[in-house]
Amino acid sequence: MTGLRELLLSRIRDVADYPEPGVMFKDITPLLADPEAFGALTDALAGIAKDTGATKVVGLEARGFILGAPVAVRAGLGFIPVRKAGKLPGATLSQSYELEYGSAEIEIHAEDLAAGDRVLVVDDVLATGGTAEASLQLIRRAGASVAGVAVLMELGFLDGRAKLEPALDGAPLQALLTV
Repeated sequence: MTGLRELLLSRIRDVADYPEPGVMFKDITPLLADPEAFGALTDALAGIAKDTGATKVVGLEARGFILGAPVAVRAGLGFIPVRKAGKLPGATLSQSYELEYGSAEIEIHAEDLAAGDRVLVVDDVLATGGTAEASLQLIRRAGASVAGVAVLMELGFLDGRAKLEPALDGAPLQALLTV
């Protein structure tokens, strides 16, 4: 794991003052551009999917799509995108959640998850935990169960893990990196 951690960290670029002054943005595009690092990341997350007994992978918009889809393929599982409200055609289930300033809403196609599905949520970053928590509520409302949450990196100083813990209801939260 130390080799993986060092490889991943070496391909994540810090961008100061983005998207606003005082923020240190963690840019994963160099990691995605490196086939060795992206492959290692995909393998690690696919291993988590298999270990949790997941039957489906949910990717959170937008970078969760980039990570979740190849993880699902590598693990031999279906992939379900969780989108911002109004982006999916057809019947959807939606879940609102609170942001620091205001609220947001996410959706899935109503028929994409069912009883018996065990769902692993994949995203790039766990920050405050709001979107991840809303996705867990959405998965359960669709009749599926939560196998866990797996992220590339957790921003530990934002305490997203503590916020997400009750919603996990015992399901694992795994971060490959904590910064």
